[in-house]
Amino acid sequence: MAERLQKVIAEAGIASRRKAEKMITAGRVKVDGQVVTKLGTKVDTFSNITVDDEPIERESLHTYIFYKPRGVVSTADDDKGRKTVVDYFEDIPYRVYPIGRLDYDTSGLLLMTNDGELANLLMHPRNEVSKVYVAKIKGILTPEEIKSLTKGVKLGRFKSAPAKVKVLKTDKRKNTQIVQITIHEGHYHQVKRMFKAVGHLVEKLSREKYAFLTLDSLTSGQYRELSKNEVDKLMKLN
Repeated sequence: MAERLQKVIAEAGIASRRKAEKMITAGRVKVDGQVVTKLGTKVDTFSNITVDDEPIERESLHTYIFYKPRGVVSTADDDKGRKTVVDYFEDIPYRVYPIGRLDYDTSGLLLMTNDGELANLLMHPRNEVSKVYVAKIKGILTPEEIKSLTKGVKLGRFKSAPAKVKVLKTDKRKNTQIVQITIHEGHYHQVKRMFKAVGHLVEKLSREKYAFLTLDSLTSGQYRELSKNEVDKLMKLN
């Protein structure tokens, strides 16, 4: 993810953003060996930046699998004062952000990172990253409704892409079902809207899998850092 040069210098702890701007206009900053004096110049993660010919230490990149609990907001802050996913990462020395989002009342796998390039890559619609959800729904799906979901259903102005649907458990007495659904899109309330389109309300929803990643042995509220191999594998999904 490209960021303004003065912001990168400030985040590296070299100087405040205002002082960083003065360093740039004074010709003291080089990007990949070239002097840059224009304010607002964008640099990417891999740019080699020097101040007075001394390389700056860029913030190291980290990505985590987080088991998001229900009742937590998938943003960095919340104007209603609700608990956010970022609140769970106060013990780490860098700021991480969610890749995509899960609804307030949805639990499960959420990736958290400070790697803008990875986040942009995974969120780009063309990459079609598969996401597996498990939903508890009201009522019992008919074969026709399952067929509709697998072909794609109309959601307002667009039609959902084909989904994979697997019924895991049926409780005829309570008139509920546990259904696994795999999609690669990420529209607002998408899974809930898909089930609603075929006449079923979602009572509970959890994301179990993202690409090849699962929650493994994590419990609600826990996280683990991805290995370099896992990050490399995510980068090659496109």
